[in-house]
Amino acid sequence: MAWHAVQYKSGQGSRALANLENQNIRCFHPEVPIERIVNRKQVIRSEPLFSGYIFIQMDKDDPSWKKLHSTRGVLRVLSFGGKPGVIPDEVIDYIADTLETVQSAGGLRKGEAVCVREGPFSGLEAIFQSYDGEERAIVLISFMQSQGSG
Repeated sequence: MAWHAVQYKSGQGSRALANLENQNIRCFHPEVPIERIVNRKQVIRSEPLFSGYIFIQMDKDDPSWKKLHSTRGVLRVLSFGGKPGVIPDEVIDYIADTLETVQSAGGLRKGEAVCVREGPFSGLEAIFQSYDGEERAIVLISFMQSQGSG
């Protein structure tokens, strides 16, 4: 069993998640609280940590792979070189374990240097850009691509 990322169609995350779960596929769709201004009021909403993506855990020989492309809400399986990209268990575990501590504004500012101290990304240095879920997804995809080519 390995973790993979499935991209869902725009605005159809809930639909894709429900349909994947209805097929008895183990899913992980982490969400974080994000402060937004709506109708001139500050509200806190749950938004996907990785906008546009759901993590699924499947065996490479699972016959459900063929059904994924026709699952309502699912756009595609994230693949590299024609093979589904694999996300190490440690990455999923780290995301799940630290999800409760994710803060919507955590005091970081765009351009600020950060260094990851723990987990599978330990030792990585980066420049913080934003709390935008789509940008987090791009970082994840870049990580997966570099893992697949190594």
